[in-house]
Amino acid sequence: MTDGRASHILIVEDEPKLAAVLEAYLHLDGFSTTTLDDGHSVMPFIRSTPPALMLLDLMLPGRNGMDICRELRQFSALPVIILTARIDEIDRLLGLEIGADDYVCKPFSPREVVARVKAILRRATPAAVAMDGSTQAPRGLEVDEQFHHALLDGKELKLTPLELRLLALLMKSPGRIFSRDYLLSHLYADHRVVTDRTIDSHIKNLRRKLQGARPDSEPIASVYGVGYRLEI
Repeated sequence: MTDGRASHILIVEDEPKLAAVLEAYLHLDGFSTTTLDDGHSVMPFIRSTPPALMLLDLMLPGRNGMDICRELRQFSALPVIILTARIDEIDRLLGLEIGADDYVCKPFSPREVVARVKAILRRATPAAVAMDGSTQAPRGLEVDEQFHHALLDGKELKLTPLELRLLALLMKSPGRIFSRDYLLSHLYADHRVVTDRTIDSHIKNLRRKLQGARPDSEPIASVYGVGYRLEI
């Protein structure tokens, strides 16, 4: 079934029983689906019929999920949830750092997968799934790195230079989870040696300033064991 792009989910999974279960649960929630069982067919399908979101297995015949995700991020911000039986932390972070929005470890509950799909699509904007990879700025948030100026809901945010760079980085993909290592490597051009606690401290200060402009909000979410994502 391939009608209705806004609610169309691409399932890339070579285990037929697992793919069928995912299809069944997604259909119950009103989604349409297409299932592909090899890596080589993914890019041609996405370019011709871009879905709303892709569930992507890492271990596929023909081409693995990591390579697919890397190529996808060169031209599209299509939301991606990785399905994987590889549970070590390095693989989890790598999956997120190449541009995946979330991951689910096998074995998993199909209900959990559907819940994750819904959560990501709620955060997504029309621009977030555009084929040119463009994204829409988070609601009420304005950042000008050149003139060191940031506003939230019209209120000025008095940010340090590093906090401003951090916010600008998170803004590039609202809703995407950024690992600490990724944030550190992109914040410090001189590649100085810093610890995870450094980024935690900057996030804490940035979150406090955002909440000062928008009380009772959770502008930056912590994803335990992985990193952070902007939820404005």
